[in-house]
Amino acid sequence: MAGNLNSFPVKPWYLHRWPWLLMLGPFLVVLAGSYTGWLAFSQADALVVGDYYTQGKAINQDLRRERAAVALGLSLELTYDAADGQLRGKVHSGAALAPGKLVLHLVHATLPSKDLRFELTPDADGGFALPLPMLERTQWQVTLENAARDWRLGGNWSWPAQRVIALQAAPN
Repeated sequence: MAGNLNSFPVKPWYLHRWPWLLMLGPFLVVLAGSYTGWLAFSQADALVVGDYYTQGKAINQDLRRERAAVALGLSLELTYDAADGQLRGKVHSGAALAPGKLVLHLVHATLPSKDLRFELTPDADGGFALPLPMLERTQWQVTLENAARDWRLGGNWSWPAQRVIALQAAPN
């Protein structure tokens, strides 16, 4: 005897698991998209400069400062010893540097709140040492300039992959 299709009880669609399983994928995508949108709008993007025109104009000034560093024959050697928490450096110059304070910037790759700025006065040989808490493992942008901002020396430092960094003023 052949089965009659009408003899089986028919459950409504919401009592079957397959419609719910098929709707789960799009529902998860909507949730993930909402979370991503919330992240994008609730947190500041530190990599975007608000006044990009002024920043672009400042590049020319930076190039003049780097050319001045080349003319002075400047170089910087930096090392960080995590064991004693000391950042040591030595400034070398082919010409006599005017005495005065120097400003050392260690700029974090992505988080401006972790940027470090030091005012230092090197000894007669150009050496200096600074106490520094644990330096984060990242790509640091290093710049050294005099207080009058006449010259600038800069480069990148991947700490701790590079234990010592040597920056040399090079013509562009």
